[in-house]
Amino acid sequence: MKLQHVHKLDAEQPMVELQVNMSNALTRSAHGLSLAEKRIVAACIAKTDQMPNMTHVRERGAWSVRLSAADYADTFNVDMNTAYEQLQDASENLFNRYIRTTRKTRKGVEEYKFRWIGSARYHKGEGWVELDWWHEVVPHLFGLRREFTSYKLKQTSALRSSYSWRLLEVFQSWQDTGKYQPTIEDFCTAMDVPDSYRKDFKSIRTRVIEPAVDELIQKNNMLIKWDTVRAGRKVIGLEFKFSSNPQQRLAVDQE
Repeated sequence: MKLQHVHKLDAEQPMVELQVNMSNALTRSAHGLSLAEKRIVAACIAKTDQMPNMTHVRERGAWSVRLSAADYADTFNVDMNTAYEQLQDASENLFNRYIRTTRKTRKGVEEYKFRWIGSARYHKGEGWVELDWWHEVVPHLFGLRREFTSYKLKQTSALRSSYSWRLLEVFQSWQDTGKYQPTIEDFCTAMDVPDSYRKDFKSIRTRVIEPAVDELIQKNNMLIKWDTVRAGRKVIGLEFKFSSNPQQRLAVDQE
């Protein structure tokens, strides 16, 4: 069985080189996070991606993780004032954020929600936020052996759209196939598309898909092609084909 990669503890290792790991089920669910909240949650996941199994998580207290304003500013290339503001705002908002999953049953769609964190602390004088993971999210973050999504924090550090970030994560969860073929409903759920956009596919295309695809092409050097799946004139699904850009990778290797 494939064992989740475990990083050697190294205080000198830049945060951008750390890995963000989560179950595919969590990746493909609705996250309900703003860009700043997404950055903080992902950075905290990366900081705790050094525990090989649940025993170590409990022994070493990895239920909690602290993120400093300095690390946040350095990782996401923002100034310190912005880092302080975003950490403080997130510490107030994250407690009310939740993950939403749905599944189809014979009697209709079943929806299940659970929180990201059980508590959050922000220390204004020292400039850090500390999160305690909610017990139901912990199995989706630690000790993963199969069906999990993994990427380096640096792959998202330059992104300025939560849609771009979410699309990258979903792509990573399907990286073995190089294809992502969701129904339009599943896509909107995974991307946290607001109800006002869902009424008109043009809004989804121009406000979600095209900007996200363009940013991933420009900032992550990805090759992406996408198309709609229709039933008559109605868009019922999407098909994405994606890969890294081999020419860009070669250019980087030669530097």
